[in-house]
Amino acid sequence: MAMLRHKVTSLDGTVTTPRGFRAAGIHCGIKPEKPDLALIVSDAPAVAAGTFTQIKTRSAPVIINEMKLKAGRAQAVVINSGNANAATGARGFADAGAMTAAVAQALGIGDDLVLGTSTGVIGRPLPIDKITAAAPALVAALGPDGMTAARAMITTDAFTKTAAAEVDLGNAVVKIGGIAKGAGMIHPNMATMIAVITTDAAVELSMLRTAARAAVNKSFNCISVDGDTSTSDSVFVLANGASGGPSITVEDDRYAAFVAGLTDVAGRLARLIVQDGEGTTRLIEITVHGARSDAEARLAGRTVMTSMLVKTMFYGAELNWGRITAAVGRSGADVDPDRLAIAIGDVWVVKNGVGVPAVYAEAEPLLREKEIRVTIDLGLGQGTFTGWTNDLGETYVKINSGYLT
Repeated sequence: MAMLRHKVTSLDGTVTTPRGFRAAGIHCGIKPEKPDLALIVSDAPAVAAGTFTQIKTRSAPVIINEMKLKAGRAQAVVINSGNANAATGARGFADAGAMTAAVAQALGIGDDLVLGTSTGVIGRPLPIDKITAAAPALVAALGPDGMTAARAMITTDAFTKTAAAEVDLGNAVVKIGGIAKGAGMIHPNMATMIAVITTDAAVELSMLRTAARAAVNKSFNCISVDGDTSTSDSVFVLANGASGGPSITVEDDRYAAFVAGLTDVAGRLARLIVQDGEGTTRLIEITVHGARSDAEARLAGRTVMTSMLVKTMFYGAELNWGRITAAVGRSGADVDPDRLAIAIGDVWVVKNGVGVPAVYAEAEPLLREKEIRVTIDLGLGQGTFTGWTNDLGETYVKINSGYLT
């Protein structure tokens, strides 16, 4: 049987771009003025999967969502911003339950179909009475504009983050849309921030779980702003089948196309998060190749991405490539100094482990660009990794030394 030809087209869109999804965002009083309560709803129960932070101090909503998603079904995701409902003890679990129960009642569906998550300051009890009182108004505000939810879920973000894609599966055209928030406490660890991704594709549960992990590992797990992973990191993927196409399975030749579309949306959201990193002036793409394995390439790349010295080098637009060399050397990946090469853009400033002064003048202007590509060649094998990070300057310190105020 001939293989179907598939095509992924990037779109401007949100969680309501796929058929059968509505969204809302309102102000309920957690923040002084800005929208702080978001809701995404599928018209029918959807197959659902998620990835979550792996740190030990996970928030109550993360733990509850993991339990709910064992059934693999959800119809709504409610998100509050301004308060993380983390490190809040038994009350945190009770408040998380009350939030989803209030939304479920307003929607007229079971609480088991409502996922809830929170983002903001850690350690403060959730003002749950404000949230539950606002649930009817939140549901009444549901409509086709996904930007309302995107605005209500952000905290220190400078802008909203949205993306969408259309995937031609040969016998059906499906859409995928997403919204995300994140600017600080961003570092790869299963899921890094909060994102909701929707699709009108019909997808088997095992396939959706596999696809979600694959997409997250090539997107959200490949970014870092400050090396800090949050208590609330979550990525939700809901597939409601509203496109009417046949269900996709892992054995299906359409699986790769669906994963490509999912990765396209997740990757664009992930890069927007890095671009919006607190105090960021530059987006930096780090590519490592020539490693012994992909795992070793990831080790080297992540170490470079999280090096404070490397990040401040980019902030100052200095060609202090020795900081990259040092980060690679301490990463734990196998490194032969005599084979190491480093490029800024297409300019190889290091070859065979030593600098190439003749090209420095060509490379230095590239460090002042808003987007910078760095390639590191270890010269040892076929392992590769690509990740995204940002520079780090005084503004990050100012934001995070006055976060509570």
